[in-house]
Amino acid sequence: MQADKTQKYRPYPPVQLTGRTWPDNVITSAPRWCSVDLRDGNQALVRPMNLEKKIEMFELLIEVGFKDIEVGFPSASQVEYDFTRLLIEREMIPDGVTIQALTQAKESLIKKTFASFKGARQGIVHLYNSTSTLQRNVVFKMDRKEIIALGVRGAEIIRDEAERFEGDIRFEYSPESFTGTELDFALEICEAVMDVWEPTPDRPVVINLPSTVEMATPNVYADQVEWFIRNMKNRDCALISLHAHNDRGTAVAATELALMAGADRVEGTLFGNGERTGNVDLMTLALNMFTQGIDPELDFSQINKVVNVYERCTGLAVHPRHPYAGELVYTAFSGSHQDAISKGMDAVEKDGGKVWAVPYLPIDPEDVGRTYESIIRINSQSGKGGAAYIMDREFGYKLPKEMQPGFGRIIQQETDKAGDVLSPEDVYKAFEREYLLAEGCYQLKNFHVLKRHVDQSEELSEAQVEAVIYNNGKEQELSATGNGPLDAFCTALKETAGIEFTLHAYHEHALTKGSSSRAVSYIEVIDNKGEGWWGTGVDTDIIISTVKALLSALNRLCVGR
Repeated sequence: MQADKTQKYRPYPPVQLTGRTWPDNVITSAPRWCSVDLRDGNQALVRPMNLEKKIEMFELLIEVGFKDIEVGFPSASQVEYDFTRLLIEREMIPDGVTIQALTQAKESLIKKTFASFKGARQGIVHLYNSTSTLQRNVVFKMDRKEIIALGVRGAEIIRDEAERFEGDIRFEYSPESFTGTELDFALEICEAVMDVWEPTPDRPVVINLPSTVEMATPNVYADQVEWFIRNMKNRDCALISLHAHNDRGTAVAATELALMAGADRVEGTLFGNGERTGNVDLMTLALNMFTQGIDPELDFSQINKVVNVYERCTGLAVHPRHPYAGELVYTAFSGSHQDAISKGMDAVEKDGGKVWAVPYLPIDPEDVGRTYESIIRINSQSGKGGAAYIMDREFGYKLPKEMQPGFGRIIQQETDKAGDVLSPEDVYKAFEREYLLAEGCYQLKNFHVLKRHVDQSEELSEAQVEAVIYNNGKEQELSATGNGPLDAFCTALKETAGIEFTLHAYHEHALTKGSSSRAVSYIEVIDNKGEGWWGTGVDTDIIISTVKALLSALNRLCVGR
């Protein structure tokens, strides 16, 4: 940026607040949530939702658990009016859910808003007028007294209409651009409106303090809210509501700090859709609370469904890195991340899942309806841990730690060749080709254990085996005795086939459970240069699986890969 251009801007003045308490507070419970997706979110769309999409979005919001839903601005648009009527006439509003409608402080608009509510059991009429210094001077050319008179007159009309309405109407007032309004004036106009509505602790009004344009760091919003609450009269007669926009990219943080400052309610949208850079993201706020052990009282356990409905209704795409909901947020490509996640998942599994503590994953993907399958994906940045994780979680192969670097190099070559992410199936195919179907010098035709003797008193074991292998295409009969079938087979290969190697490591585990379970064996052999070669074998017979693993390792040694 050119330094001289910064002179066009002025820093936001700090709030003169001594003894602020919010920095020492913590969020311990969910606020009352209000979705404004159907109003604030909808007006920000290139193609606003039609009735069918509005209905689908409304039903999603109900399913997620919203109790207050701003359904539109019925006095400003026929579609908004018709949608409000449709919800009421079709009796689509469940018990316990309150619809909310926005209106400006103008008599004709207020009356049309009440007309749209006809037949509703309950509703919130949301009055607003702009109070900021800039809007007063530039847009409305009105002084403080005129702005207060406008708000008070709107409140009086709403009060009179509510007295005639056959239903329970509650009130909400927003000094639009609260963050750009002098605090003493914001308090003065809100209290003037409250004086008209005469709320009580049993019937509080909603006083909404919108950060209509985010102008300062999040702590300033918290200071403003704490100052307002500290200085207002009849605090117990108001629900202090927040409505943050995201112009500085800190709407979530600002809202969290303002809740710590004493606010009771939050208005926002799913995934932050709204004017300019958007509104505060209610899904992120709710799941932030969830990860701190707080019940958010909103259900995002099927996050994929929420994403799908949102994208279909709004025509907007959820970013792949969007917190909690993005396609890639539970995916690690980095090798060190993959290794840490794999170890963390193992630790949680051993602990019985009592406490979620996995590196790089602040939330259990299953809690939002995602699966572990997508946690680790393999690309050119991946390491040994990622490939081993895929083989374990997807296919049940628990590769020995010492084997993982070699397999990681094989997968690295595959990703370099593909130039793209490898699917789990691609990883398995590479493993199968390299280890299970390893072609080379030796192939097994048959194998028999002729005798086996175990002497527990002397801790001795002896076995005699016979086998037929193909040694470089030629059939060769082998037989030997050793302290077990594997040792005997190794002896036969060395003495009869003339193969030079040392058996260095052996691991095994069940690949599947039940009577038809298969065993998988992993064997490492050392060649005469001291280099190690791993092989893998699978069979319903554990002895045969070890024989296959040994030949797999020798074949890899033979072809030098």
